[in-house]
Amino acid sequence: MFSQHLSESMEMYLKAILEMNDRETATVGRLAERLGVTPVSANEMVRRLGEHGLSKHIPYKGVSLTEKGREVACNVMRRQRLWEVFLYDHLKIEWSKIYELACALEHATAPEVTEALAAFLGDPKTCPRGNPIPAADGSFAPLDGSPLNVVAVGSALRVVAVNATETDLLKYLQERNILPGSEIKVLEAAPLQGPLTLKVGEKEVALGLSLAEFIIVKGK
Repeated sequence: MFSQHLSESMEMYLKAILEMNDRETATVGRLAERLGVTPVSANEMVRRLGEHGLSKHIPYKGVSLTEKGREVACNVMRRQRLWEVFLYDHLKIEWSKIYELACALEHATAPEVTEALAAFLGDPKTCPRGNPIPAADGSFAPLDGSPLNVVAVGSALRVVAVNATETDLLKYLQERNILPGSEIKVLEAAPLQGPLTLKVGEKEVALGLSLAEFIIVKGK
């Protein structure tokens, strides 16, 4: 498969673009922020992806995947999210750590291993963070919900998925029980882009808007 000839870095960029395109415009700046690299590095990688026919970059409008790029990105995402399921359900790895560990495994997983893993796991449809796992043909159902940072004060909600990827952010959410399936209520939104005050169980939790953006919720 074509993806076997790409570097780990290129695969990570493709996956990040796919994840972002589902919710927002994947500008070079936002892509750099998500991957923890400089805008210069992100711009250079986007150029390389374009040369491989995997992405298209329209200045001021962002980066999108070509059909070939989306195929590769879905394959990478499938491998990574299947490993998340295995690590969490079978090895009992801490929820906040599975994304980073799965990312290390995804790049060394041959296609036959991917499909054997899917069969072993019973062909799961979502990962432990609540995000869809692409099928072998690359298809997957989009998330049904809205980012927490745009919902109205007073809303009673259920967490559908968490799109954060950094271990420290996932740890922060885990410690406050903001996990897929958790029920929360928005009590207050501070002015001037201030934090949200949430009721999670019997506790009140303050959550910044930038982190709330990565939490997908739906009305109960």
